[in-house]
Amino acid sequence: MIDLNPVERLIYKTLTLTWAFYAIGALYVVGPILAWVLGVIAILSLYLGPAIRIDLRATGAIPPVVWGWVGGMAVMLVSLWVGHLDWGMGLKQTIKSSIGWAKGWALLALFPLAGAVLPIRREVLIRGQCVIGLFTLLIAPVLLAAPYIGLPERVFTSPLKAIGGPGPEYFSVYFFTFDPSSWTPRWQFYAPWSPFAALLGVVMILFALEEKEIKWRSFGIAAGTLMIFASKSRMGLVGLVACTIGPRMLPLILKGWMWQVVAGLTASLAVIGTALAAAAMDAIAAFKGARADSTRVREALQRIAGERWYNDAFWFGHGRVQPGSHAVEYMPIGSHHTWWGLLFVKGLVGMLALLLPFVWQTCIALIDAAKGPRGRLPLGIMMTLTLLSFGENIEIEAYMLWPGLVVLGIHARECASN
Repeated sequence: MIDLNPVERLIYKTLTLTWAFYAIGALYVVGPILAWVLGVIAILSLYLGPAIRIDLRATGAIPPVVWGWVGGMAVMLVSLWVGHLDWGMGLKQTIKSSIGWAKGWALLALFPLAGAVLPIRREVLIRGQCVIGLFTLLIAPVLLAAPYIGLPERVFTSPLKAIGGPGPEYFSVYFFTFDPSSWTPRWQFYAPWSPFAALLGVVMILFALEEKEIKWRSFGIAAGTLMIFASKSRMGLVGLVACTIGPRMLPLILKGWMWQVVAGLTASLAVIGTALAAAAMDAIAAFKGARADSTRVREALQRIAGERWYNDAFWFGHGRVQPGSHAVEYMPIGSHHTWWGLLFVKGLVGMLALLLPFVWQTCIALIDAAKGPRGRLPLGIMMTLTLLSFGENIEIEAYMLWPGLVVLGIHARECASN
């Protein structure tokens, strides 16, 4: 890459050093620092206007949907404070949780803000993801051979864990992990666990598909596919198909002949609809049965979170996740699902604070993807985030999803300028 402005250079270097940061357990630290640095530069760019150097000047006003993200995440912080006050958690815990907000939920506003305001080109992020893919392919032989040549699962846990975070796995370096249900190896690459690595693989493929040079495109697609299959994640396999093909099929809805095909398929359902429904139910059952223990725990967590939210803390939630029992393998209540987790931790107010900008951004991407190729990458990212939200907590993984969040801001700027 040539002719990068200072912000693009910072972003590109951060992307290409992903494996280096992972090797010292620093990724969880790097993401929030980058978010706040970019956010401050964006605010300064807006405030100083023409007084700032020309290659850092704001590209325009903040788009409405980005204001939605900023407002939503601000409401999230207020909801956190009210929840802590309701449950008498004290000043120390409130400050600690507010710092957690600054490292998690705030990133969902800061990165889109930076993408919308600062002169950042998509191509920089696309190439950066493909460079990560190249390094992933170079490191993969060692990772894949590790369980068979006697290398340990975990290499070490970084002293940076003293900074604080969701858990030690965010600061640990792994060759692989063993699946507790089958005791077979799974790989998580530079993610804290395997299912998240699969979704990062989907994101890498989405970016790589936009790369113009076939060499780099091949690196990105190959590495992303490897991450999905080596992680052995069901959610990753769904994302590989839906999030890559879906946005590219969307323009067909504007074609006249496509409506005729849809009408014919709809009419045929009268004949084969029952058989298709039965096949779909069998497929869903097989999907859940592939990792039955995981499915059981997730369903139990969601059920408990929903019941306790509705009965105990409808508007502002419980303020924080709470320890789970043996029935959910001691997983925290409020984890493993963004929406149920939000209802439990931050109540209906917190859930709506994410849902409204999330749906708004998705609608913008859907409409633009139907019109042309510009909306394919943003829509793929929103589809991936949607998938992720039903199996993980988005806020504690935003530090790794930041390239996609920046693209959402860039896309909002592009749509607002039309």
